[in-house]
Amino acid sequence: MKALANNFISVMSSPDPENIWTCSPGLCVSPVSGRIIATGGFRAQSSVSLPDGFKLGGRVFCSDDKGITWKCKHLFSFKHARPFYVGNTLYIIGHDGDLMICASYDDGETFTEASRLSEGQRWHQAPCNVLYGNGCVYLVMERLVYTDCKGWEPSVITPVLMRAETKSDLTKLDSWTFASELVFRDVFDDEELIRSGMAFFPIIPKSDYMAAPGRECGPPGWLETNIFRIYDDRHYFYDPEQRTIHLTGRSHLGWTNYAFLLKVIEDAPGQGRMTTAFQKLPSGGECRFIAMPGGHMKFHILFDDQTKLYWLLSTQSTDSMTRAEFLSEDRYNLPNNQRSRLVLHFSKNMIDWCFAGLVAVGGSEKQSRHYASMAIDGDDLLVLSRSGDEFAASAHNGNLITFHKMNNFRELVY
Repeated sequence: MKALANNFISVMSSPDPENIWTCSPGLCVSPVSGRIIATGGFRAQSSVSLPDGFKLGGRVFCSDDKGITWKCKHLFSFKHARPFYVGNTLYIIGHDGDLMICASYDDGETFTEASRLSEGQRWHQAPCNVLYGNGCVYLVMERLVYTDCKGWEPSVITPVLMRAETKSDLTKLDSWTFASELVFRDVFDDEELIRSGMAFFPIIPKSDYMAAPGRECGPPGWLETNIFRIYDDRHYFYDPEQRTIHLTGRSHLGWTNYAFLLKVIEDAPGQGRMTTAFQKLPSGGECRFIAMPGGHMKFHILFDDQTKLYWLLSTQSTDSMTRAEFLSEDRYNLPNNQRSRLVLHFSKNMIDWCFAGLVAVGGSEKQSRHYASMAIDGDDLLVLSRSGDEFAASAHNGNLITFHKMNNFRELVY
């Protein structure tokens, strides 16, 4: 199969691929000028000596020629940054332990100092999507509630829906309303996950299970949350009062192609408290997971007003059933962690997905195309990928942030 956008332009490149890695590609298009805004970061082990004049942390890049050339406009210190516009103001939100946000009032030329939206907490996320409606902007960040997990920590995460009025100053804490919290390990029973077949590997509470030497699986959990609303009044999950917003993100279960599902209910559209819960089914049961291509890795969802379709950018797994001890050295960690194939799907209901095409594929398993973000620019779909070439340290620790474009992407619908 021919990839839709295998050619790319490198927005960021590591000066030392073995020791300095790229992360967290975020993307949006300016409603003011049409310029493309990209964010990304560099990270490294603490023991690494950095090149003279080089700084770790995040960058903001702008392109005024449809992604052909890029200029770095700003450096910031926080992680997992996500760019988005509210009116003519560009915001960058992320975390440095606490939630952090900065703003640009001149279309990405200059930025304010970062403001803190929490105090003494631990937050997480990835550059996932943003939703607008009811005079508000909605997005999800994730708080790490407990500190006693000695392994990877998705089990102690709570996805937190955040809402602010679009007329407010989003750099101020009092502009935001935070939804109630559900921590994965508080609402899921390990034994029930095992009995139901949802946990692929044995579960060691608060610690990693070693599937093979050097290949660990942390306790089950969720992370990297997207947000969506159901607009079709024929849909089983439709809320006629439009007080419901759904959350979905990566399920860390050891399986492939499952995403978690939550919903948040507002007291009134765009107002009052926000309560997080599970979606009830007509049977009366709770829908906690949904089938989703690439739902086991970070994915990105966009709703396109023109086609009334949800678009899904995710990583394709083609070989998750080879035992961990038999995986090749260039395959990262667990069998379901294949990262070299970026694919596109569309759906009219967030449940049934149609394959639109292979977006990009690396030259080897180590040359990742993953953890990507996307944005619509007229008739084109733009993609920013955390990528690697033959010099990458691993499939996880890539050395590039790459920009890809699919022209006339709506022609993929069938």
